[in-house]
Amino acid sequence: MRRDKAALFRMIGFGAGALLFSVLVIAVRVRWLPLESVDRGVANWLNGLVAPSGFLVSLMGGISRLGSFGVLSWLVVIASTVLLVRRRFRLTGFLLAAALGGLVLDPVLKLAVGRLRPVVEQPVAHGGGNSFPSGHSLNSFICYAALLLVFLPALPPRWRRPVLIAVGAVVALIGFSRLALGVHFLSDVIGGWSLGVAWVGLCAAAFELWRYEHGQSVTAPLSEGLEPEAADDLRPTEPPADPNPPGRHPHEPERDGHGRGWVLAGLGVAWVLTFGALILLGLPLAHYRHGNGNVLGDSTIPHWFGAHRTDALGRITIIGSEVGNTHAILAIGLVIGALALAAVRRWRPVVFLVTVMFGELSLFLGSAAIVGRARPDVENMDGPMPTSSFPSGHVAATICIWATAAVLVMPRTRAWWRWLLPAAAVLMPLWVAVSRMYRGMHHPTDILGSCVLAGLWMLAAWWLLRPNHDLVEQPAPAPERTQLKAAAA
Repeated sequence: MRRDKAALFRMIGFGAGALLFSVLVIAVRVRWLPLESVDRGVANWLNGLVAPSGFLVSLMGGISRLGSFGVLSWLVVIASTVLLVRRRFRLTGFLLAAALGGLVLDPVLKLAVGRLRPVVEQPVAHGGGNSFPSGHSLNSFICYAALLLVFLPALPPRWRRPVLIAVGAVVALIGFSRLALGVHFLSDVIGGWSLGVAWVGLCAAAFELWRYEHGQSVTAPLSEGLEPEAADDLRPTEPPADPNPPGRHPHEPERDGHGRGWVLAGLGVAWVLTFGALILLGLPLAHYRHGNGNVLGDSTIPHWFGAHRTDALGRITIIGSEVGNTHAILAIGLVIGALALAAVRRWRPVVFLVTVMFGELSLFLGSAAIVGRARPDVENMDGPMPTSSFPSGHVAATICIWATAAVLVMPRTRAWWRWLLPAAAVLMPLWVAVSRMYRGMHHPTDILGSCVLAGLWMLAAWWLLRPNHDLVEQPAPAPERTQLKAAAA
């Protein structure tokens, strides 16, 4: 009976969302005067409240980005990667179908309705395309609700309601931020939410019907999630091993070696020493004058590249330069982190990845600020950069991300494709380095500085964090079992 009532309430919610959206579409299309008056009044009032405050504008802009295509797409990609590795293909299909539906509905309905954006007295943001419905409101509701329905079984029961409320608050704040920035009317936001309710409800109903047709019980998605039996696979990691197994003396140190305090202290020391090595190498180079010599071709190589530029090489090197930029490295890192967490089910590899990349970024920014080396005296094809020439952040980040992938994968598989990652750890930085020098952005010794940075920091992080420690955590076979296997052999 309780499940029947829950199903009835879900159908009522789905129908109410669809009905409200239909009413709003008609009212917007015919330009119903009471709705137009409320919309413009709210838009002008919020604009007068938010526009004079730089803090509120920045705050609303930050909240709004939580509903942007970039953030939502990466959340869906990471979640889908985890689900695929865990072999939960049906949940992957639900998540992708829900997200793709939002990507289709938003632009189609904007074109069909054709409503213009608000015109406010003090514009603080710009929105492209038409206004109804709000794409941020629609897609944030769809993506966050779909992710919640998929991963709810992984949460302890006592956390499910607070997480549900938190997700609802995030979606509400995203919608409000679009109003506060003056890029949408109130009815645009409500229209996005109501359409999101209808679409997610339809997708969830289709998933439940599919379960019913295959002889599985119908669930209560808002309290159990779409697939409660997938709870173990949906949890990020397996339960941690007992730090004090039977038979171990209570004062005996943990078997994984270093304590957390030692690891943090070691990382701090390694960071300082690596930073010092970069400064000792970089400062003399920053004060170096080309008329006094040509260390490692710092003068001749950039000039030779500058004299042999072609359109074809320009296209190749711009790609090589872009694959080492912050956005590309972040994207690769997110995928590697998701794959590591899904396949290994341990936090240690992810902590290793985050530590390596955060340390690389902080070392690069700190050393570049202190060294302050000028770029090569040739035309910079990528324009002015906010940081100095030494070391190359593109090359250091590329070395770290692909070397991290190789470190995590090589001990875990004997498949032939594992050798692609060490090859990438060599070839990708080489491509980026040549591209950056070709485009006049770095000297050869800047590349050397990147290698010093990446090599010292990765070695320290690997030694202290031991990302593959789980491979040696397996207990040794019992003596009886070993003897049986030997006898059988």
